[in-house]
Amino acid sequence: MRKTVLSLMSITALALAGCNAPAPSPQAGTEAPASANTAAAATTAATAVANEVSGTISLRGSVQPSANATLVLNLVDVSATAAGSAPLASKTSPAGSFPQPFKLEFNPAEVKPGDLYVIQAMLTDGERHYAMPIQAPVLAKGSKNDGVAIELVAEQTPGEKIMDAFTAEQKQLGGMKVSHGTKLDADVSRGWQLFRQAGQVEFIRELVDYGDKGFTSTDYAYKDGKPWAIVQETKPSRDGKPSAIDRAGWNDDGALVLKQHQVGGDVQELGDDAAAKLKKQAMEILSVATGGKNK
Repeated sequence: MRKTVLSLMSITALALAGCNAPAPSPQAGTEAPASANTAAAATTAATAVANEVSGTISLRGSVQPSANATLVLNLVDVSATAAGSAPLASKTSPAGSFPQPFKLEFNPAEVKPGDLYVIQAMLTDGERHYAMPIQAPVLAKGSKNDGVAIELVAEQTPGEKIMDAFTAEQKQLGGMKVSHGTKLDADVSRGWQLFRQAGQVEFIRELVDYGDKGFTSTDYAYKDGKPWAIVQETKPSRDGKPSAIDRAGWNDDGALVLKQHQVGGDVQELGDDAAAKLKKQAMEILSVATGGKNK
């Protein structure tokens, strides 16, 4: 009887020990699926490469381009080792109105790790060009690939550059050596001031009175004995308001780049013949004012 009681107690103790024992460890490769998915997602996010860049383009100022304007976008590698390489992506389209969204798609396999990529935008509207004063880097660590903000700023036209230089020249006349002259013809009274600097003719201001046919006041600017900018005001009389203002200017290659005919507030393009006539007048007064020496 004693042996029987001991056996039952042993069985009971073993059963209780089994209830308190820790659960068996899972075998290798049987981790929870959720952890595996999370790790895989993190790896994919770390290695993912964008296949497009996007954002918004705006113009500084309130003026909108004409219907003939063209917008060119390029995604370019500007690293020193990539000089001359083709854009990673490119798009040319009518400019439309601004601000406007943009998107450039590219092949991520062509992206070189460590190289510097930027968006380049250029708007062309006749002689007017708009460019980016600040670069727009993309694809690199810390750079935005979407929501890229690009601002385009109008650059001076070649004609505007000449007009600014002409105005600056006028402001320097007080420091130049000046001589005067007059010439009387049957129906025309002509007078001028000639301005020299370092022995060279820089400027001539000519006043011509045509009697009842009107009056002209003309400023001629010269370089190396050749006219490079001319502004002529046509008036009904010496003290009258200008009925028209003509402006002509030539670049270093001799091309006519400043060509304006203004009547009131309306500015139109000055014709080639009218510009050529002004240039001829400039050479004629230069010859008269210098006694044929042209210097």
